[in-house]
Parts: sequence; C-alpha cells; structure tokens
Amino acid sequence: MRKKIVAGNWKMNNDLDQTIKLINELKSLITDSKIEIIIAPSFPFLKIAVDLTKDSNIEVVSQNVNDNSNGAFTGEVSISMLKSIGVNTTLIGHSERRAYYHENDELLLKKLNLAVENKMRVIFCFGEELSDRKSEMHFDVVKNQLKNTILKLDESSINNIVLAYEPVWAIGTGETATSEQAQEMHQFIRNCISENFNEEIANNIAILYGGSVKPANAAEIFEKKDVDGGLIGGAALNASDFFNIIQANS
Repeated sequence: MRKKIVAGNWKMNNDLDQTIKLINELKSLITDSKIEIIIAPSFPFLKIAVDLTKDSNIEVVSQNVNDNSNGAFTGEVSISMLKSIGVNTTLIGHSERRAYYHENDELLLKKLNLAVENKMRVIFCFGEELSDRKSEMHFDVVKNQLKNTILKLDESSINNIVLAYEPVWAIGTGETATSEQAQEMHQFIRNCISENFNEEIANNIAILYGGSVKPANAAEIFEKKDVDGGLIGGAALNASDFFNIIQANS
C-alpha cells in the first residue's frame, strides 16, 4: 500500500517568528492524521522547525540540497548538514530550481545519486511547461525528464523516492490541471516506472500532484486513482487551508 502524502513547500517565505507561528498553528490543528504530512521551511529555520515538530506527526524536509558532499561551495548546504539536524528528506528538481537556477537533468541526477548513497529520501519534482502542453509534447517531455534521472536509478534506490508531478503552467498562476488531466499524467508516469522497473515498484511509489492545489479543488484531485497527494505551495502558508487540504486526502 503506497503512502498518502501532503507536503507544503514554503519556498522563500516566512521569517523566524512567522515560521514558529505557522508550525504551532499546524500542530494545534493536526492532532491525528493517517497520512504523511510534510513541511519544507527555509534553510535558516530548519533546525527550529525540527525541534518544534519532534512530538508531532509532521516531518520537516529541505527545499533543496547541493550535489557535492562538502567543499568550497559558498552558500550551499550538504546532505550531511541536513541529516545532522534531523532532516532526512529533501526536494530535488523543483520547477523553480530548474527555471531560475538552470538545474538540468545531469545536475539533478548527481543530486539523486548522492542522496541515494547517503540514504536521504527524495521528493523528486518534474513537469512540463505551457508550451509543451499546447504543442501536445507534455508526455514526451515528462518521459524524457524521468528517463534522464529517476529511471537511471537501480531498483533498490527507487524505493526511497517520492515523485511530484508539477505542470509548470499551473504553479502560481491560478491555473490548475483538471482532475482528469492530473490522473492521465499520473497514470502515464506510473506506467513509465512499471516499464522501466516492474509493476510492483510502480504500484508502490507515491506520485504527488503539484499545481495550485487549494481546499476547493483538493478532494477532486486526490480522489483519482493514481494521485497519492499533493505538493502544496501558496496554500501551505495558511494553516487552515493546509489543514483542509490534508483532510481532503485523509
């Protein structure tokens, strides 16, 4: 049985006081949940977030990680640094990292391999641009992104990966893929995993949808067979909205 997950990516939002306030609000709301709940605060506040959530069922993860173990990489954060403060999962490949910081598949594969070597769980993000969707190349784009990264891992490594499909045209735009479009792509992704590995791995891997999920549309999206939860952006910054999205996947 694969996991149901709701993950909140806070991106570059919330100072220290706001981080503490939001975590405490979430803890007061989320007293019991059967699904996996994840938050990804900014780097400076990861340690205090870990401390604040240690007696809860909320996991704190990082938004990114460097592709080197250590060294002269000013401003970067390594896997060992994250693990030393109790962070054992990281996002890799978010569309904003790809677009604004030019992270390509080659770099992302390096990050994946390093994470796997260090037993760091990964939420791996990928998805097509609006131009890809309009030209009906979205399936090809997604398959190539998988082929160049996740599908190069071995079977034992894939078990520590969560996939997050992000239609880039539906992030921060107010646009959302229909639940049918989400299911269609998630099923396609699961088929790609099955063809490359096997059906058991494909059936066990969690695939999240990320693209303007809100309380109003969460239940419709989450009820689809191959959608196992969501990677939530803006709505994760509001405790009530995030809680309602969690409830929609419970």
